[in-house]
Amino acid sequence: MTPFANQILNWYQKYGRKHLPWQHDKTAYRVWLSEIMLQQTQVATVIPYFERFIEQFPDVTSLANAPIDEVLHLWTGLGYYARARNLHKCAQIVVSQYQAEFPLEIEQLNALPGIGRSTAGAILSSVFKLPHAILDGNVKRVLARCYAIEGWPGKKAVENQLWSVAIDNTPQQRVDEYNQAMMDMGAMVCTRSKPKCSLCPVSEHCVAFKQYSPTDYPGKKPKKEKPTKQVWFVILHHEDEVWLEQRPSSGIWGGLHCFPEQSSADINDLLDTFGCSENAIEQAKTLITFKHTFSHYHLDITPVLINLAQRPSLIMEQSQGLWYNLSQPQKLGLAAPVKNLLANLKYDLT
Repeated sequence: MTPFANQILNWYQKYGRKHLPWQHDKTAYRVWLSEIMLQQTQVATVIPYFERFIEQFPDVTSLANAPIDEVLHLWTGLGYYARARNLHKCAQIVVSQYQAEFPLEIEQLNALPGIGRSTAGAILSSVFKLPHAILDGNVKRVLARCYAIEGWPGKKAVENQLWSVAIDNTPQQRVDEYNQAMMDMGAMVCTRSKPKCSLCPVSEHCVAFKQYSPTDYPGKKPKKEKPTKQVWFVILHHEDEVWLEQRPSSGIWGGLHCFPEQSSADINDLLDTFGCSENAIEQAKTLITFKHTFSHYHLDITPVLINLAQRPSLIMEQSQGLWYNLSQPQKLGLAAPVKNLLANLKYDLT
């Protein structure tokens, strides 16, 4: 065991997190679920989602057998919805190809939808105590600073350097504790800004600390100006219902239910497509434009509320969707802006 690993483990015994929900009644299913949820998401945000998922889907078989809409509904608000779609696909493969048991070979685990090399290592080390390294965002930061590895970890050459030192320091024994300790170190001590170097158990090994430059590592992602796109949401409202369409499985908000959308303010063609005649429209009201940000661009959304005297006769023939009951809402996966608009719609209808 390296001196680095030994000191990390000693620190973990005193200060590490040992009471997270997925650390109890530990199974490959629970750890896998937590690892997928924790990708690009903080622990505090994940905990209530994890607990709701476990209550609804206590094992991989129940998740595999669930309708995708039910899975997306529970995921609503957690973001990065491809994770939920991959979660569902992965559960189905584990059930159909591996008799509902996660494979113990890292290559097989790594090949499953949504599970990369680090997530596979986390599952195998945490549950089965197999000596596999991990390299999530927190671990990358700790190692980049300690070994002064320059450059943005998104570059393959930099990532390879980080994997090399991660593997060198991963112990053969107590690997479950060590990998958890490394994640805890990044989350609690070696934080992105204002790292608590005075509390760090490996500061004597840390090159960045000796250089007085911990926040210079890891290198920042090259900045790129995010473009802004515009879209108009058409909210077709009749009595206590609004029309929602299910989006294609790929692309933004894949598989989620959204309002029909238009790339321009002229929504007349869309209304004609749905068979919304002028006589059927009681009121048309443009609501306040708001911004929704994705990883690669901003989206300015302008909702247009159309109050209808009657349901359009063509609408059910034109697209895959449903009338969503505002008083008794169905369990659907909803895009975050749609969920917010639905929550505030009662104020716009008055």
